[in-house]
Amino acid sequence: MSKLHFTTKHANAATVQHDWYVVDGTNQTVGRVCSKIAAVIRGKNKPYYTPHVDCGDNVIVINCEKVVLTGNKFHDKLYMNYSGFPGGQKTEAAEDLIKRRPEVLIERAVKGMLPKNRLGRKMVKKLFVYAGAAHPHAAQQPKELKF
Repeated sequence: MSKLHFTTKHANAATVQHDWYVVDGTNQTVGRVCSKIAAVIRGKNKPYYTPHVDCGDNVIVINCEKVVLTGNKFHDKLYMNYSGFPGGQKTEAAEDLIKRRPEVLIERAVKGMLPKNRLGRKMVKKLFVYAGAAHPHAAQQPKELKF
């Protein structure tokens, strides 16, 4: 009787293929779309996903000012920044933040869903968020990612 020997293939920097995807944020719920974007950036949609290797794809988010917050979160959700100095804590409601800098809403949500280590800091650089429908990454020929 012959012995079968199977080995698990682990991804490494030489074998990983990084693709480009574009996501339209129009009428998308922030948390739902960001969790799916974080999974793509991390590489969990690939069959050769390896936790300690950056095998994720680049994601471009357009129309981020048209995302939707459910319930009363549009008025009640607060985003806080702290400068490190006494009295340096500033809060801003989601409705004010989306008017001033709509990209931050998506960036902070996705960053919070990625690992908090060197690999996570490398992964967050693969997210590109734009307020309008135009983006400067046409040369990468991104594919549309639908959820």
